[in-house]
Amino acid sequence: MTPLHVALLANLKKNAPVLPGMPADYWSDLDSEKTVDAIAEALRQEGHRVTFLEGDATLYDRLRELRPDICFNICEGHFGDSREAQVPAVLEMLRISYTGSKLLTLALALDKPMTKRVLAYHDLPTPPFQVFERADEPLNPDMVLPLFVKPSRQGTGMGISAQSVVHDEAQMRAQVGRIVEAYQEPVLVERFIAGRDVTVGMVGNLMPPVAWRLPEDEEAPRVQRGLRFLPPLEIDLGLYAQQEGGIYTQHAKVELADKLNYVCPAPLAPDQVEELNWLAAATFRITGCLDVARVDFRLDDADGARPYILEINPLPGLSPGVSDLVIEAEAAGLSHAELVNLILDEARERYGLF
Repeated sequence: MTPLHVALLANLKKNAPVLPGMPADYWSDLDSEKTVDAIAEALRQEGHRVTFLEGDATLYDRLRELRPDICFNICEGHFGDSREAQVPAVLEMLRISYTGSKLLTLALALDKPMTKRVLAYHDLPTPPFQVFERADEPLNPDMVLPLFVKPSRQGTGMGISAQSVVHDEAQMRAQVGRIVEAYQEPVLVERFIAGRDVTVGMVGNLMPPVAWRLPEDEEAPRVQRGLRFLPPLEIDLGLYAQQEGGIYTQHAKVELADKLNYVCPAPLAPDQVEELNWLAAATFRITGCLDVARVDFRLDDADGARPYILEINPLPGLSPGVSDLVIEAEAAGLSHAELVNLILDEARERYGLF
């Protein structure tokens, strides 16, 4: 295929604004120069010309001047309820091709409660939940303790600590109050699923007929054409399990990332992997994902390791050797450069850029 002029769009941590009162982890989901440089080098290895652009207010004018063939978008955005959708909205307005999901999907997936409402509508398993805007709102009677408390619209484990698992109502209200004050957004409270953390990455695009709802007939064929499933990854906190409360906290994801045990492929039976892949494909489909995504699960210890969908990430991290998707790709025999170019090739095929 013909080499392209690729604009690499990202939000670098070093360029993020710092405002009074921001939590220390507020920009944890932004990218480092090391990650951006690695992606740029991966694209150049395939002969593409790469120009980096910061995804800020200057982007509109710079894109109009540059007019790239396609954008490789990993922008998280800075402010707003739908910040991950802001750059794709600009690209749509300028009619410039780009990798990954479109703005509606990115806005939906960033809002965890709204995503869970869509999952529930399609009969996909996700823990029962309630959204709080204040700590003193009544707790729904069907919310059974223990519960898990986290911000509604943050990534990279932001706002998640050992205190996120609450065992009584007083703990729950205290944690809700802390999250509301720190992040100034609604708080998601869901039933805590005690069990294994497993994530499934996918590259590709579903072709019809495709996954939609779970079939009523359990023997019906489950069609997932067009998606390449990466081996499931399990996060083993190891020696840090007790200090992190047995959960994959923000501290574990960021500060302990190179000290944890990432088991990939996760030790799962073939039928478990098939079930996780099916649920991941269905989640990919109903949220409208394109090119790449990652779905996070918890396997319920109390219910025969039944998988529950926690969330979908249509902008999964691409940090070499660290990000879950990259580790899964390596387990499948794909280098970081091959993964990056596979994502680009899926997008250029959608747009007919050969």
